[in-house]
Amino acid sequence: MTGRLITLEGGEGAGKSTLLAGLRGHFDRIGLDVLYTREPGGTPVGEAIRALVLDPAHRGIAAETELLLMFAARAQLVCDVLRPALDAGRWVLCDRFTDASYAYQGGGRGIDSARIAELERIATAGLLPDLTLLLDLPVAHGRARASRRGDADRIESERDDFFERIRAAYLARARAEPRRFRVIDASQPAEKVLGSAIDAIEALRAGKAT
Repeated sequence: MTGRLITLEGGEGAGKSTLLAGLRGHFDRIGLDVLYTREPGGTPVGEAIRALVLDPAHRGIAAETELLLMFAARAQLVCDVLRPALDAGRWVLCDRFTDASYAYQGGGRGIDSARIAELERIATAGLLPDLTLLLDLPVAHGRARASRRGDADRIESERDDFFERIRAAYLARARAEPRRFRVIDASQPAEKVLGSAIDAIEALRAGKAT
């Protein structure tokens, strides 16, 4: 058996949680055993880092510190969760992965992509998703959705221009790797977003290009 890694990406309010719930139902219906995890998080160390990075009390975290913390959590996730599951032939669905660092710390914070790539080499040892579902929608739309969730965390509290840069970075990565990415218009109704995601996943299961 060959494991597959599917990642969900998108800016704030893109609807990843809603899509994840729908995909859980789809996988249950077709009998596919899928491991679900998230970034930062997925391990005790990763969850502790997540709490630190998102805590509004830590607004003074330097961009480089944030980047290193994200990759520290990622390295632990790859070692403890992703590699063992994939080597055992399991499918894994991960809420964010390395693309998020290129978007948030690269596009958003302005860190050079070459520095991010070096950390990626160390932390992931070449692990890449087989399919990345990128939920894309205008920043204003996503911010309005996110505001309905309650108090904003440290990253959600950033200005609109920060999220515009994130969106642009995500779309640039999708253009650079069109075979891996499926860009989905997240302003559509949830059932259409889910349908597009399922189509991409079923193409992967059938061994077809997405």
